[in-house]
Amino acid sequence: MLAAPPALSRTRIPLALASLGFAVYAIWSVCLHRVYLATGYDLGIFEQAVRSYTHGRWPVADLKGPGFPLLGDHFHPVLLVLAPLYALHPAPETLLIAQAALLALSAVPVTRCALSTLGTKRGTLAGAGYLFSSGLLNAVTFDFHEICFAVPLVAFSAERLLRREWGAAVAFAAPLVLVKEDLPLTLAAVGAYVVWQGQRRWGWAVAVAGMATTVVLVVIVLPALNPAGHYAFAGRAAALQPLDGLGMKSATLALLFVPTAFAGLRSPLSILLVPTLAWRFLSSYPNYWGPGYHYNAVLMPIAFLAAVDGLRRTSGRIRSLSTAGAALTSLAVIAALLPGPPPAPSERAALQAALARIPDGATVAAGSRLAPHLTRRCRVLFFPEQPDGTTEPDWVITSKPLVGWPSPVPAQQRLLADLVEHGYTPVIDNGTVLLLRRR
Repeated sequence: MLAAPPALSRTRIPLALASLGFAVYAIWSVCLHRVYLATGYDLGIFEQAVRSYTHGRWPVADLKGPGFPLLGDHFHPVLLVLAPLYALHPAPETLLIAQAALLALSAVPVTRCALSTLGTKRGTLAGAGYLFSSGLLNAVTFDFHEICFAVPLVAFSAERLLRREWGAAVAFAAPLVLVKEDLPLTLAAVGAYVVWQGQRRWGWAVAVAGMATTVVLVVIVLPALNPAGHYAFAGRAAALQPLDGLGMKSATLALLFVPTAFAGLRSPLSILLVPTLAWRFLSSYPNYWGPGYHYNAVLMPIAFLAAVDGLRRTSGRIRSLSTAGAALTSLAVIAALLPGPPPAPSERAALQAALARIPDGATVAAGSRLAPHLTRRCRVLFFPEQPDGTTEPDWVITSKPLVGWPSPVPAQQRLLADLVEHGYTPVIDNGTVLLLRRR
């Protein structure tokens, strides 16, 4: 069981690190958006959902398809709590700043536990290593995702597990069922840990409740809400590809355990990693296997707190190597995560001028980089998947040169030529942006 750190360390150091993390995360993510390095998939999609909640409507994301009910894609009613903030400042930056605050908050329990076990200097270093770990920085760099709500919940729950405060641990983990449909399995893992620690009746109840909730969401709720009548990600989940992508999977495991010299494997708390790693590694979707995007974010507090627990039984030298390794790995990750160069100032000015031509309230088919700059004031569909014949946009805008996602560049060129031939007039067409208006 963890001892309580000194009062000064317990309050000021974790809060100072969390404040630092919030400032860095918020500034970084907002700057990426401002220089057109954020995307419609996924910042624009989530802003459309939160905007729907703000106006008292069912969450709809037209970027997924005209009138698409987003709760039929993933189960994340937790987004409703952002509606009051968005009402105060209706802009994508609101989501990014909220995400920064939630991710930074998770550093408080992680640092608190590290201070209790490792002392002030090493504990602070470990907290800083967590704050700038690969999973959190990837999440900040790649738009906004509902998973940001899960990270502090998991961190506070895992901290309470290490303190053997079973009721508080379950209370922090229970809201995970409102964040995403796979996360009740993490609640089930919390129950399994409690069973492992001898609290069988209480632990089994939590474990069964978590597993049953995931089944209900995936088998009943999501198919009922999805326009196609099935769980949209069932094919990926059922493919079972344990031997494919071993290099990517190894990189994911390495970033979880190598920074702390595999200390986390000495702790039973690592059982909380199993559900998320299992569904990702058994999937046929390669993006799930590697450490990129936002998929590792929810694993980082578990990995670091398990490492803190494991380091309780190691020598001082190993503790120093582990905490130093966590910090050094974070520095390397920061260098690796620097995105490609943003558009030049002249290109950004051209994009802004084109966006300004589109009036508020218009229906627009927009390329991914431009979509989140329109979602707060327009109905935005996704180009090149839109228009699809069901909804005719007033405007079509995409950055140039064209990017070969989600369809090849030649297919997009054919679509644009067809639009010009059948009812759309080029308003702006240069090397930076193409803007079409329906005649």
